[in-house]
Amino acid sequence: MQNLINLNSLFSHTLLDSAPAVAAADPAFEALRTANNVWMMVCIGLVFIMHLGFAGVEAGFGQAKNTVNILFKNTLTPIIGILSFFVIGYNLMYPGFVAGEGYEWIGFTGFFIQLPADGLNPEYGDGGYTFWTEFLFQAMFAATAATIVSGAVAERIKISSYLIFCVLFVGIVYPLIGSWQWGYGFLFDLGFHDFAGSTLVHSVGGWGALAGIITLGPRIGKYVDGKVIDKPGSSVPLAVVGVFLLWFGWFGFNGGSVLSADAGAVSFVLVTTTLAACAGGMGGYITGYVVFRRLDLGMVLNGILAGLVGITAGANVIDPGWSLFVGFVAGVLVVLSAITLDKFKLDDVVGAVSVHLVCGVWGTLAVGFFASRTRMMDALGVTEWSRGEQILNQLIGVVACGAAAFIAAYLIFIILKKATGIRVSEQHEKEGMDSHEHGIRGYTIVYDE
Repeated sequence: MQNLINLNSLFSHTLLDSAPAVAAADPAFEALRTANNVWMMVCIGLVFIMHLGFAGVEAGFGQAKNTVNILFKNTLTPIIGILSFFVIGYNLMYPGFVAGEGYEWIGFTGFFIQLPADGLNPEYGDGGYTFWTEFLFQAMFAATAATIVSGAVAERIKISSYLIFCVLFVGIVYPLIGSWQWGYGFLFDLGFHDFAGSTLVHSVGGWGALAGIITLGPRIGKYVDGKVIDKPGSSVPLAVVGVFLLWFGWFGFNGGSVLSADAGAVSFVLVTTTLAACAGGMGGYITGYVVFRRLDLGMVLNGILAGLVGITAGANVIDPGWSLFVGFVAGVLVVLSAITLDKFKLDDVVGAVSVHLVCGVWGTLAVGFFASRTRMMDALGVTEWSRGEQILNQLIGVVACGAAAFIAAYLIFIILKKATGIRVSEQHEKEGMDSHEHGIRGYTIVYDE
């Protein structure tokens, strides 16, 4: 999802320039730009619909008494995410770093994006899509990182604290880390590869989720006398619909990260994405049955998401056969991770840490082990490539992004905990936040008198 030319570096260009004017008059170029731009806008819609998927999964796995609270958070998350990214995040993520000119860590070009009067400058982007399309696509990714946190901390976090966290995490933390790779920062120059964000989006959100559940503590009654007490979700069908919406949206998440409508590249990415999702579902199904001796639908659903997260870093460089392996291992890991978290009394309502953090790390490292040599050299723009060196680069990226995301998120939660508190009262948690925080219930049956 590399932004090939920084928006802010192009403000000086106008359609009066001779080269852009010539290109703009070329019918073939206009047709290509239109095709690319339409595909990217379709992908924006697909990624946007993922927020409905996250809402369905979280509301379905959460308890009925907290349904409105969950939906409230998931409705405000993309709103805050997009606004934060517009105000500060984009210019942190794309601060004008130049590829190959040193190992930059941080840069900022000012508040607010000022889109040019005409976003059709044909010099922008590899395939010529517009400024406006680029911003919206990137903004959808940014909002996703905060949504990951929402599911993990559900059913006991204060709305006000969560929303403040969203502003800071999406506006500052996520784009700063993203600039290290997609903004031509030090990870890009190092040779790190994360095609659509196994680390930069998913594990960053996962580290934020882990910081949140550590700081908040488990829900009341979740762990009693060494036993894990299941909290029945409000709607299994809603959770299933949510997962399928996320899978559907992932075609835009990964397919759009090609940054053009190139038929060969897009179709390849969609094939590896789909195969990994299927293999992840099978991994969750088999491992869930072996461990729990039952046909665990929840593990199948999270296995699908695990496979999707796992392949996201290498969807453009890992061949279809290996994508099956990457997805299957992710499906196994998500089950084992969920069990491990419960042993440490880390209460994650939807399994966000297991899906996004653990499988995001796995998928990022898998690039080094299983990427096609030819595809990797093409993706990195190099003529020589070492698998061992790539594995090391992937590990450095995982550690750097993980440390930054976890420390930043943990500090935000700790400061909020000291300043305003981050957890609702015991009464509100036991009786449900819907009635106390929102005054309505998510599921209501009205009888005529």
